Amino acid sequence: MNDLHKALGDITSIRRQMARSTEFRGYGPATLAATAAFAVLAAGAQALWVPDPVNHAGTYLGIWIWTALVSAGLIGVQMHTRSRRMHSGLADEMIRMAVEQFLPSAVAGALATVVLVRFAPQAQWMIPGLWQIVFSLGVFSSCRFLPRPMVAAGAWYLVTGLFCISLGDARAFSPWAMGIPYGVGQLMVAGILLVSAKEDRADA
Repeated sequence: MNDLHKALGDITSIRRQMARSTEFRGYGPATLAATAAFAVLAAGAQALWVPDPVNHAGTYLGIWIWTALVSAGLIGVQMHTRSRRMHSGLADEMIRMAVEQFLPSAVAGALATVVLVRFAPQAQWMIPGLWQIVFSLGVFSSCRFLPRPMVAAGAWYLVTGLFCISLGDARAFSPWAMGIPYGVGQLMVAGILLVSAKEDRADA
């Protein structure tokens, strides 16, 4: 029985090592492009329904949090089905690894939002910039099993987040302070994945 447990442990370790050395293909370019469209639509909705986000921060946060949840749900569903097709037996390990890389930044962003809203409402204007910076950290963390040019997407979100914070006031609540960074950023991610997939097919 001990030998069986040891063998199963060895198999698990081998699968984990294989997953860590394999480029993750569970993110689909079309899905990422769709999330870019969601960001632009959310910016338009904010411009239409929340002209004064400083005094309606709850509605502002609701629009963008729901946009993030819908986008994450869409990515998650496609990641599950695409990984099954692209990674076969390694799919579960690859998905777990992808989630582990991005989850800490998502949790940090959620907790920072709660703290600012609950304890420092006068600093809520920092939320858009912080979201983008935290998102950039998730992208950077994921880069080791994604195409190398993905670093550029992480850098984009970092720069836009710092720019939002540099505004220093409620101008950071502009709908396009979120719409442009995420619209362009997600299109950049989709483009990188698309080019990488074409290069892989050409090499094959």
